[in-house]
Amino acid sequence: MRRALYGDGGFFVRPDTGPAAHFRTSVHASPLFAAAIATLLERVDEALDQPARLDLVDVGAGRGELLRGVLAALPPAVAARVAPVAVEVAPRPSDLPDAIAWTATIPSGIAGLLVATEWLDNIPVDIIELDSRLRPRYVLSSPDGTEALDEAPLTPGDAAWLARWWPLDGLPEGARAELGAPRDEAWSAAAGSVTRGLALAVDYGHLRAARPLFGTLTGFRDGKETPPVPDGSCDLTVAVALDSLGVHHQLLTQREALRLLGVHGGRPPIAMASGDPVGYVRALARAGEAAELTDPSGLGGHHWVMHWV
Repeated sequence: MRRALYGDGGFFVRPDTGPAAHFRTSVHASPLFAAAIATLLERVDEALDQPARLDLVDVGAGRGELLRGVLAALPPAVAARVAPVAVEVAPRPSDLPDAIAWTATIPSGIAGLLVATEWLDNIPVDIIELDSRLRPRYVLSSPDGTEALDEAPLTPGDAAWLARWWPLDGLPEGARAELGAPRDEAWSAAAGSVTRGLALAVDYGHLRAARPLFGTLTGFRDGKETPPVPDGSCDLTVAVALDSLGVHHQLLTQREALRLLGVHGGRPPIAMASGDPVGYVRALARAGEAAELTDPSGLGGHHWVMHWV
């Protein structure tokens, strides 16, 4: 998974049109998402007493779409103090504004807002499956997608994580688990880079009470779900075991979080259509975009994991 996503010729390091050409996230769905993050950044700014430098770090920045949108949505007086940083392994886009720094590693000493939108689901993980004797074994995969089970037992660390966060006791042959320890470590490091402010991860996932029986590994290419073949041609994504992340003070669904930031899918009053037809059409389009972002069966069902410092 690591090689297919981030190795030579990997999915996320290819100099093509970027992830937006292959799958749709909240960032790509509507500028309302960036506007909501801008509102959140303003609240963080107020909580920090409006420092001279306000950090804004986007982890897994794609081609910088979120940072561009947030900067455009901020009041000029706030935007002038923002130090935007894109953290991404792909090459810097040629059209990215000079004001946005581009780096492959998360900076330290962040005072402001760190946001990671659908980043954790692309942190590579090992997959475990119960064999015919109901023993947990690593799933091995070749570049053509052919799978087999390793005969070796799990390492003590992986066995301990599995027992605590994704127990497979009593489940049938073929039941799977996805070892989330690398995500736990990645989120702990990302949140730990914030010295004052907020670390926010936005992603889809599940809790221990409702783990998926056969796991969540899948692929995306050209806007469609596809078999997760680890050859670098498609995105490989695995839902996040949200409760194992550990480092967070608050866990909300995206629907809840966006409503607190003023985004909802309510339709404009029909009377507006006769008095201001152009405004009505714009408000209707905005309501449709908000509805997609807050749909509990879609993007609205994603979770916001928040760690305040």
